[in-house]
Amino acid sequence: MKFSLAASAILLALGVSGCSQAPVEPAAVAAEPSVLSQASLQAFADGLDVKYRVITNRPDDQCKKDAGEGRCFQAEIVLTSPIDFDGRDFEIYYSQMRPVQSVQSTDFVIEHVKGDLHRIKPTEHFSGFKANQSQTLAFLGELWQLSETDAMPNYYITAPGLKPVVIASTRLAIEAETGLELRPYVEAFTDAEKQYRRTDNDKLPWATAPVLFEANQSLIADPDAAAQRIVPAPLSQTLEAGIGTLDLSGGIAVELPQGLDKASIDAALARLARLGIEEAANGARLKLVSDDSLGAEAYQLVIRPEGVEIKAATDAGFAYGLSSLAALVQPGKPVISAQTITDAPRYGFRGMHVDVSRNFHSKEFMLSLLDQMAAYKLNKLHLHMGDDEGWRLEIDGLPELTEIGSKRCHDLAENTCLLPQLGSGPDADVKVNGFYSKADYIEILKYASARQIQVIPSMDMPGHSRAAVKAMEARYRRLAEVGDIKGAEEFRLIDPEDKTVYSSIQYYDDNTLNVCIESTYHFVDKVIDEIAKLHKEAGQPLTRYHIGADETAGAWLESPKCEAFIANNDKGVTDKSELGAYFIERVANMLHDKGIEPAGWSDGMSHTRPEKMPAMNQSNIWDVVAHKGHQRAHKQANLGWEVVLSNPEVLYFDFPYEADPKEHGYYWASRATNSQKVFGFMPGNLPANAEQWLDIENNPFEADDTKQLDEAGKVISEPMQPGKAFYGVQGQLWSETIRSDEQAQYMIFPRLLMLAERAWHKPGWEVPYNHEGALYNRSSGNFSAEARALQAADWQQMANTLGHKELAKLDLAGVHYRVPTVGARIEDGKLSANIAFPGLGVEYREAGGNWQPYQGPVEVTSLPVEVRGVAADGKRKGRTLNVK
Repeated sequence: MKFSLAASAILLALGVSGCSQAPVEPAAVAAEPSVLSQASLQAFADGLDVKYRVITNRPDDQCKKDAGEGRCFQAEIVLTSPIDFDGRDFEIYYSQMRPVQSVQSTDFVIEHVKGDLHRIKPTEHFSGFKANQSQTLAFLGELWQLSETDAMPNYYITAPGLKPVVIASTRLAIEAETGLELRPYVEAFTDAEKQYRRTDNDKLPWATAPVLFEANQSLIADPDAAAQRIVPAPLSQTLEAGIGTLDLSGGIAVELPQGLDKASIDAALARLARLGIEEAANGARLKLVSDDSLGAEAYQLVIRPEGVEIKAATDAGFAYGLSSLAALVQPGKPVISAQTITDAPRYGFRGMHVDVSRNFHSKEFMLSLLDQMAAYKLNKLHLHMGDDEGWRLEIDGLPELTEIGSKRCHDLAENTCLLPQLGSGPDADVKVNGFYSKADYIEILKYASARQIQVIPSMDMPGHSRAAVKAMEARYRRLAEVGDIKGAEEFRLIDPEDKTVYSSIQYYDDNTLNVCIESTYHFVDKVIDEIAKLHKEAGQPLTRYHIGADETAGAWLESPKCEAFIANNDKGVTDKSELGAYFIERVANMLHDKGIEPAGWSDGMSHTRPEKMPAMNQSNIWDVVAHKGHQRAHKQANLGWEVVLSNPEVLYFDFPYEADPKEHGYYWASRATNSQKVFGFMPGNLPANAEQWLDIENNPFEADDTKQLDEAGKVISEPMQPGKAFYGVQGQLWSETIRSDEQAQYMIFPRLLMLAERAWHKPGWEVPYNHEGALYNRSSGNFSAEARALQAADWQQMANTLGHKELAKLDLAGVHYRVPTVGARIEDGKLSANIAFPGLGVEYREAGGNWQPYQGPVEVTSLPVEVRGVAADGKRKGRTLNVK
């Protein structure tokens, strides 16, 4: 047998022969597996080829009926070594987002460790790897895997006494042209029927090039439509015909009113400068005028050939007026038509939520995001910094929170880090780990304040708290070892005698604070106070804190501490089912007493007793409209709470843009949330969206907003009362599948612009809310043909504004937005193509050819033909699609 020099080096490191015949006593050699060294483990990991393939998401009757809703998928992990390898004392760890139900292999088992961490172990029947002979682990997993990105990266191999090694073939690659992650170890989906359908009733079409072509057919390129469009749209915009235009090519000379600190508008002026309009003594006059008659965020913008005047009552009003001026500027065209704009926001809360707990995102990413939020008049950053997979903020006096809770690595005892999750791998020194130092956080707060943005911190509790729990257990062990039991108990978060068996939605059985012990509340109090100190130092007082309070998994049922608490408390808690509500109520009142308004997710908030809560509460509605999500939203609004819409099927930006298994994101509520869907959202009438949306399987659904009673005559749901309304709208980015800052920007932009549009501006086509109640479905007729036509015309203008103007501004800011996938078809030998945002370039190539700019229908002769979009600046490319 012949070997290359590289293969020979691997063989020498492994201490094995690549030949099938051993020169001495082959039987004895076979009976004694090689002892692994660090070098041989490294060499094996470098050479082992791993392939992950989904066979079907509908394996008929093979699923366990008592798990995963009775649904499962069939997949395979295929391991192929380039050489013989008879080592057997090893384990392979990897992240499997859905639990394995059964393994069809005699040589290996797959064990669940914690969360999504699993390990592959050889059985006693495993006789080693033979060169280029594959070992296939076929298995069934719960529910389904509908995306190629479900297969997490960074499998790693361990052996006793050796350092874990990442299997090279499972590392991510980055595609140079798109900047997107590639998974070379994942076999591409090819069978829509078996791999992309969830059930027999699933009618969602794969977003192939022909499907997208039909979706884009009504869009017409119209640069003029973009010229005057402001994002988000103002209340009133009147063009002054015949007056002329304002030329800003010479810059602007800013005149400030008395009492205005220029620092409050520096960020808005910096955006104008990025567009080529800088401050200059001889520039066009830009006069800011104080007008106390205007609302807190309102402004008036008057543009004339001789200059600009902005009237406002507050820093925010002036900044928003400048943002609208920048919105009228097209890159490279600093000439603006004369006009008058009067404006104020629809909602007082216009937010963006970012999860940095699951996978960390850098301070620089946050500062860039704040810039764009300000540019589009968003005013709340909900920063999710504590969850099961990571704690991301330095807290004075509790160093373990970040020393241990901010990183994941292969330490099964979790003395130095948390267990690996989400494909983070065995090493602590990777970008998905990290935290904000106190100085970092203060910098973020100051940056936000300068852009009129409030930061709402969140450490999720009492569930979703595994990082805190494990960090405080490490603290307990450290102090207990030196005999300081009192100190060790001070911030402990568990009852060590609790025998409750539970599983969270992310498959943890140890992620919940014990709500019956005083040390838990001491911990919460400590964390809030330390965060408040950072806010005070930054000059942005902590006035709102998000408890989280969602998805508590049912701990405490077998806790002796809780049994004693219920037996002896004077808090009115008589049953274990009330403990979750007790925690939220107690922490909410703790916050209230500190002058801080409490906030939480709608499911946890719904468990509380309103009479035991402060009068002011923020509740984020993450209920799915297709699953009666409007009912909880209306119920909580009727309580007088500040209800912020965060509905997943339209406002979760970690969901895929299009129904394509190559698109990133989780997809439990939607597999296709593109910019047009976000733009078309009707937040003022949640149930009316049933007239324009389909459910996750592309089927119609009904939203009943009439008053409903149970059998005893008790009201179980009713419309929103007259005089009640929602407080705001918030987009969400959860980061389970989002590892890099670039990928985070890809998921957020350009959907953030559509979020801003809906949060700031109420469109004329939105169905008015009916406080008497109504039934909404595809045929109920409230969303009239006239309103639909107005919506389509509005989207036509917005799509052109993105393609001809706004995405170019994101390029100038270095934002890695998503370039749309291209719609295309071939008929009679001619390729026709289109794109969701007219104005962006399209390229195509025939088999084996070079990329060519698409200018119009063109003859093609060599299949396959590929198409892709081009970013506004002509540099970055979109994901390539085949045209069949």
